[in-house]
Amino acid sequence: MPFVTPLYAGIIGLFYVFLSFRVIFRRKNARVSIGDGEDKELQKRIRVQANCGEYAPITLLLILMAELQGAPIWVIHLLGIAFISGRILHARGFGARPQIMALRQAGMILTFIVIVVASLANIGHAFY
Repeated sequence: MPFVTPLYAGIIGLFYVFLSFRVIFRRKNARVSIGDGEDKELQKRIRVQANCGEYAPITLLLILMAELQGAPIWVIHLLGIAFISGRILHARGFGARPQIMALRQAGMILTFIVIVVASLANIGHAFY
């Protein structure tokens, strides 16, 4: 049976490219090559992209390790779906003008739940 985590890694990879293009297009429109040029919209887009890049590696690694240790496939799907949903909600809420704090917070809560559950699953499997 093929692994499931690569599906979610692929989805988050495509989402990261989407966020990257949003930064690139804003750079072009604002005529900013390096840094943020003190452009508030560019600053926000850079942070949305960076936030995704900060959470994706550890979360996907934890999900993959749980899968490799034999976690049920439905659990891996649940973690993957929750993680992708959390990243989308966070990006939508944080990237909106003005911010939609409820979406931003829901996205972070989902992301943290996935990290905590996957972490605990890996710790539990290490002793099992």
